[in-house]
Amino acid sequence: MDTATLIAVDSVLRTRSVRGTARVLSRPASTIAAAIARFEAEVSIGLIERAGSGLVASLEAVRLEPAIKQVAQLAQAVSPHHAIKLDALERFIQVASVGSIRRAARTMGLGQPQLTRQLAQLEATLGKTLLQRSSGGSRLTPEGKTFQMRAEALLAVWRELSGASNERFRKAAATARLGSVIPLGYESEIARQLANLAARWLAERPRAPLLVSSTTADQLMAGLKSGLFDVAFLDTARLPDLDGEIVATSPLAVVGVRAGHTSIADALLAAPLAVPSARSGLRQSINEILATYLSNIERDALQMIEIDSIPVILNLVLHHGFVSILPQTSVSRIREDLAQLALPRRHDMNFWLCWPRDGGGATLGAALIAAIAENR
Repeated sequence: MDTATLIAVDSVLRTRSVRGTARVLSRPASTIAAAIARFEAEVSIGLIERAGSGLVASLEAVRLEPAIKQVAQLAQAVSPHHAIKLDALERFIQVASVGSIRRAARTMGLGQPQLTRQLAQLEATLGKTLLQRSSGGSRLTPEGKTFQMRAEALLAVWRELSGASNERFRKAAATARLGSVIPLGYESEIARQLANLAARWLAERPRAPLLVSSTTADQLMAGLKSGLFDVAFLDTARLPDLDGEIVATSPLAVVGVRAGHTSIADALLAAPLAVPSARSGLRQSINEILATYLSNIERDALQMIEIDSIPVILNLVLHHGFVSILPQTSVSRIREDLAQLALPRRHDMNFWLCWPRDGGGATLGAALIAAIAENR
């Protein structure tokens, strides 16, 4: 870690902009992005995510913002224009505290010539003489004393800020990370499966944390590839570059059907259609259904709205006259009297528990599949 990284991270959090920070600090945007990644790795948390054309800070980043601002201000006081490694500050402080480069080098397990070169480089970078060297040892110059106080203050705040990173890293490494498509509601099949899994996992593995996160199919597949998730529930028809097993199947139905409409095409064309976006596996199934039952002209004439929230889609169906295509069993649990038109079983939606082929998710996947089987 270095002072320039701390200053850059604080600026990005304040401006919510990598490019804006790059302009202010006169550094390439790629350098600022690398600084963010370096800081995130050091403290074992994610700081920012891209949202549209801007950036959104994580909740943990918001919590740590005051400490990050403080450490950046101290870094600015230590070296406003140059990147100084915090390791170099530690070594300088050690020399200042014992008054001897030779003794400090022995304490830190370094060669004396190596430490001497590092101190000289630090002074050259700052353009200041920090130590007066003599045969009797090294003593601080007035500028060295000021620098020592600033460096000690910076390192104290940094230790406090980063002190929990080892524990966070240990927990992150030990945690089983399960991603899932977003459940339709608390009574849906996926919600029921996840709740059963979580309860059984805690009972059988109380010291092995399980993290369950719900998002879209696209983001789940990206998360499996990046290592964000170990295993995932997916509602896709196929598993590209993944291994897994089908753990549940649900027939699909057109819901919100108007009275008197008995054909699938008529039911779909009679009202506006509310569907999730193409980032979801369900939408891929819906696209195939629309292509099967509607002509090109009819599909072009559809009134359609995309919403990545099944509860909102259900509200549109229940209260605003929309129709949709949703898993039949899940909808029945949520609202028994909701008018439905069942689709043929060839359109059934499969739920997979899957993991990367070359990752460590196979063992976790097998354990979860066994737990699912015992809950049936």
